[in-house]
This record gives sequence, C-alpha cells and structure tokens, in this order.
Amino acid sequence: MRKYILETIYEWSKKPYQKWFKSQSPWDISVQTLLKYSHESLGFHLGCFLLQYDFSPQPKLENHDVFHVLTGIGISVPEEIAMQYYLLGNGKRSLYLLSVIVIGSICYPDKFKLFKKAYQTGKTAYPFHQLDYKKLLQQPVQTLKTTFLISSL
Repeated sequence: MRKYILETIYEWSKKPYQKWFKSQSPWDISVQTLLKYSHESLGFHLGCFLLQYDFSPQPKLENHDVFHVLTGIGISVPEEIAMQYYLLGNGKRSLYLLSVIVIGSICYPDKFKLFKKAYQTGKTAYPFHQLDYKKLLQQPVQTLKTTFLISSL
C-alpha cells in the first residue's frame, strides 16, 4: 500500500515539478542515440540503464537517471528514497527532495538504516549533484565516479 501511495504521489507531482521547478532545457536525446556513445561513457551507461528498465528520457528530469547510473542505486520505492538521502548528503537541496525524504521516511521507517547509509555515502563524495551531465555524456563513467569519489551503497 505504501508503495502505491508514493508512486501515485510521484505521478501527480511529476508534471508540475517539470514545469515549475526545473528550468533547464530538455536534452531531447533518445536511448538509441545514447547507446551510440563509447561503451565506457556516461552516455552509453545511461542508455543501457534506460533500456534495462524500459524507460525513456523524461524531459528536464534526465539528471535523475544519471544519478542512478553513477551511484548504482536501484529503482524500487525505498531505493528512490535512498537516492534522495544520498543527494541530500551530497549537498543537494530542494523542496521536492525534502518532500520525498519526509514522506518516504514516514512510509518506510523500517528502511532507516538504508537511508542513513545513503546519506553518509553521499556526504563522502565530492558534490556532483549540480553538474551539467548533458555536457559529460562522452566522459568515461568510471572517471566521473573516481573524480567525485562516488561509491555505491
């Protein structure tokens, strides 16, 4: 039930969030284009991630999928909440992030250890949440992880 509630809230909030809170331009890039990047690149790994989960790039929300690629955090509801904790630890601040953390923490108190670990792991990395990833798609994903000390949970 809690998963359904959070997924419903996400679906209701996604469009207004894209419209009113995300000011960057959409990337306008396809999964097929991403898969044409070199195999070690962020672009290729992003394309593989999207293909694996049968996703397509969401306009103005492309960075979110990059965060999954860089951190290795999965896509289940508790993992999505953990991702927000990771980003909070990394210095990202937004009303949306804080809302997900508050609501997610209330709905998943049994995942507190996961959330705490994600927050602490995010703190150990150099700030990477604010990068312009569209300009970094050709960079080797391992170089980005090493440069910013991004580690998986």
